Amino acid sequence: MHNNRNCPIPIRVGVIGVGNMGQHHARVLSRLKDVELVGVADVNVELGLDTASKYQVRFFEVYQDLLDHVDAVCVAVPTRLHHAVGMACLQAGIHVLIEKPIAASIAEAESLVNAAAEYNTILQVGHIERFNPAFKELHNVLRTQELLALEARRMSPYSNRANDVSVVLDLMIHDIDLMLELAAAPVVKLTASGSRSPNSSYLDYVTATLGFANGIVATLTSSKVTHRKIRAIAAHCKHSLTEADFLNNEILIHRQTTANTMTDYGQVLYRQDGLIEKVYTSNIEPLHAELEHFVNCVRGGEQPSVGGEQALKALRLASLIEQMALDGKAWQGPDLAASSLESAAAVAV
Repeated sequence: MHNNRNCPIPIRVGVIGVGNMGQHHARVLSRLKDVELVGVADVNVELGLDTASKYQVRFFEVYQDLLDHVDAVCVAVPTRLHHAVGMACLQAGIHVLIEKPIAASIAEAESLVNAAAEYNTILQVGHIERFNPAFKELHNVLRTQELLALEARRMSPYSNRANDVSVVLDLMIHDIDLMLELAAAPVVKLTASGSRSPNSSYLDYVTATLGFANGIVATLTSSKVTHRKIRAIAAHCKHSLTEADFLNNEILIHRQTTANTMTDYGQVLYRQDGLIEKVYTSNIEPLHAELEHFVNCVRGGEQPSVGGEQALKALRLASLIEQMALDGKAWQGPDLAASSLESAAAVAV
């Protein structure tokens, strides 16, 4: 028997928006230790009721009604609604995990970041790949390497999910955040190009090259029109190439070794040109790790590893990439991730 005094009071959490991503939030939260999933909110009554009955929680058609019953929420509504819903929650003193991208515009994102500070609430943004075991392991491997260049590919076949934003804000935003974390330097140069399918109102394929102040170059390609799902990062280092495959949770490290095996008479018997080392990673579900981190931040008061500031940096870069891919200009400046669109526009090449 547990002594009651040792049992933490469960944190009461709700999910606002139970579409594609919100369903996963509800599923994981319903299983998390010391967490009580109190209710779900959605404008789609049928979907909301269905989800609520599945997890035996309350359904709220009006999300504001949920706020009186929770300490924290996961917001998984369409991007254009992030700001309105996020602000209502933060102003009510509720801690918020909001899906990526943080908001539909830089001004909205800044407003959310300021509100979290003003109301002393936690704002975490769902850059879930930070919690991917393959990324965590890649980060560890790179601590001991001299990094020269990064290459990120995030490709998907066409789907109807998240079709209210371009491929930059839907898919590439993940890798923008990861590149900023790995390169750990300001972005000083940026080029991007993109294309869209005939019936699409948004960019479906974009490639971007970031130049960092420390000399690292990163190439990012994201696609919604590729007939195979790819989620991979390659890190080109001075003495190795490390490849991380996020789908198979696998890391390969290629090292150059030119060891010759000789006979007694000096003839080369065989030559070993390279060595491949496979790194195994844990199988923990990234969303589980992300929500656990969020709950720990709510409980302990520390700031999340991907807070509003980092998400805002990623959104600023994403906006520049999107704009550049649409109008074909290149930008150059002191720190594009930190400066606003307006100041970056002043140094258009």
